[in-house]
Amino acid sequence: MSDLAIITCAITGVLTDPRQHPVPVTPEQLASEAKSAFEAGASIIHVHFRQQAPGKGHLPSWEPKVAVECVDAIRGACPGIVVNQTTGVVGGDVSGPLDCIRRTKPEIAACNAGSLNYLKVKSDGSWAWPPLLFDNPVEKVGKFLTVMHECNTRPEFECFDTGIVRSVGMFRKTGMYRGKLQYNFVMGVESGMPAEPEFLPLLKKLTEEDAVWSVTAIGRENIWPLHRRAAELGGQLRTGVEDTFYLPDGSKAKSNGPLIEALARYAREAGRKIASPDEARKLLGLA
Repeated sequence: MSDLAIITCAITGVLTDPRQHPVPVTPEQLASEAKSAFEAGASIIHVHFRQQAPGKGHLPSWEPKVAVECVDAIRGACPGIVVNQTTGVVGGDVSGPLDCIRRTKPEIAACNAGSLNYLKVKSDGSWAWPPLLFDNPVEKVGKFLTVMHECNTRPEFECFDTGIVRSVGMFRKTGMYRGKLQYNFVMGVESGMPAEPEFLPLLKKLTEEDAVWSVTAIGRENIWPLHRRAAELGGQLRTGVEDTFYLPDGSKAKSNGPLIEALARYAREAGRKIASPDEARKLLGLA
């Protein structure tokens, strides 16, 4: 277990409406939020891109020009920061995220490692949204891995369920991927792994020996015991307004900074130091 804790801030997410929640959209807003997270202890910024036209900020964008402007703004505001870029898209057309990776060349990019029925049910028994298949077949994963290799980008394998965790090792065994494995356990999606601390020792056991792992905890107050356990077990840590709007005391965060401050406090209480961007690069084995 490393005594260094790497903190990632997921500063905006994919669809949250900025008219209802404090999510940044423009390059300037992203830079400001990234800076507050950086100053609070984040060494990695996980970023999604939104459409920039008025009234369209709740919709994703795969325009390379938008991606470059956003990433440049974040890097300018946070000297040395590590960028972790989204790639998640439903369907077989992955040209948009691949074009964005080629243009921005992030050091890390999400690689969704398996498919999931993305479901949620409201209290009245109706679907929160139409049942959705987040499709990530092996062929699609392979396309992302090929371009990430070309761009010297580390894939962070996003795992929504235990079978997906087990699949990641197969990607390396078959030669689809040959580098250091970096897992992210996405916990709290209603149809995926629950945000339960008791799951973490089993998930850690399912990773390859030389791997690093982190947790994305989605939800409200219930996620904070999971973050604490991840810190205690030596995992890397992530939060931000993509994942939650709620602080450990149940109050609503108005920005990313307070969420990162809370996560850094948990890391320190577990006896760990907060990694700088350069320390994060060394620990993760980034080029």
